Amino acid sequence: MPPTLPRQRLYWLIQGVSWLLYATLGLLLISLFAPKMRIGAHIVAIQAALGVVMLLTTHGLRAYWRWRGWWQRPAGALLWRLLLSNAVAALASQLVLGSIIAFIIRPPASLGGLSGGGRFLGYVLQTYFVLGLWTACYAGLHYLRRYQQAEVAKWQLQAAAREAEMRTLQAQLNPHFLFNGLNNIRALVMEDPARARLMMTHLAELLRYTMQRNGAERVPLATELEIVENYLQLEALQLEERLHYALDVAPEALAVPVPPMTLQLLIENAIKHGLAPRPAGGRLSLVACLDAVGPTLRVAVRNTGTYQPRPGHPGVGVRNVRERLALLFGPAAHFYIGPDPLLPDTVLAEISLPI
Repeated sequence: MPPTLPRQRLYWLIQGVSWLLYATLGLLLISLFAPKMRIGAHIVAIQAALGVVMLLTTHGLRAYWRWRGWWQRPAGALLWRLLLSNAVAALASQLVLGSIIAFIIRPPASLGGLSGGGRFLGYVLQTYFVLGLWTACYAGLHYLRRYQQAEVAKWQLQAAAREAEMRTLQAQLNPHFLFNGLNNIRALVMEDPARARLMMTHLAELLRYTMQRNGAERVPLATELEIVENYLQLEALQLEERLHYALDVAPEALAVPVPPMTLQLLIENAIKHGLAPRPAGGRLSLVACLDAVGPTLRVAVRNTGTYQPRPGHPGVGVRNVRERLALLFGPAAHFYIGPDPLLPDTVLAEISLPI
């Protein structure tokens, strides 16, 4: 495929060609419908000035709209602003064009001289109509580009979600994990059949959630906490007294949607890299609450240990969390993982999501 022009260069190319054609069309109409008005240097200069003024006028309108952020407004609030700005621009452009004709081009009186009030108003209305057509074309292209970007972002998000789910299956529910879990459950069958059945239920729920939520963009925090509980129960079966955990979630935060498997990835990361390598184990806590500023959902996962990342290797879980938050929320979401600034010998993983 041939290389595409950068957007800014393409914009100026379209602008230049469009208004050049507009000025040329004016000369053609004059030659067809006003044969007595001989095409000369003054007529060409006037049409050239018209094309330049219209190019600068439309560019100024575009810059003003973007500066004011009008394209983020609802259609109703946007429409009357566009109509009003086009009216002001049409009047201003005709005043500027009239000044250029009167003081720079200075055509002979045989060409009609300066326009009277009625003709001037007609030119303003004509310019307003042309600006309206230009605005409609620009708005159509703008919303088409936004739609295309939204579709691309949607497909990127779905692809990242599927990839994150697969990475989660590989990193968390790998054969080694399942083998250990099933072995521990088998050992319980004779000693504690009731607990063995409970552990099998946790393992089944974990598998079911991972499969059913594949591709989902967000789930309620309450649903995500269920898989966290199942995962912690299975890990407690293996780590026994080395794992002490607590979940503290504000009731009003339970309905807030979050990316699926995000909290589970943070919990898994805390156990795998923080608690499991320690002979004495440690404590793990998850705290979730709403912050009136934003408003936002804040979730903090703390675990006993020391934050020691490998340079250039952020880990599957951490990378998945960052990618998902960036695709879903952009710069509005924040993610931190590192030493807890308030507690010694503690690692903090904290996310902040806009509601």
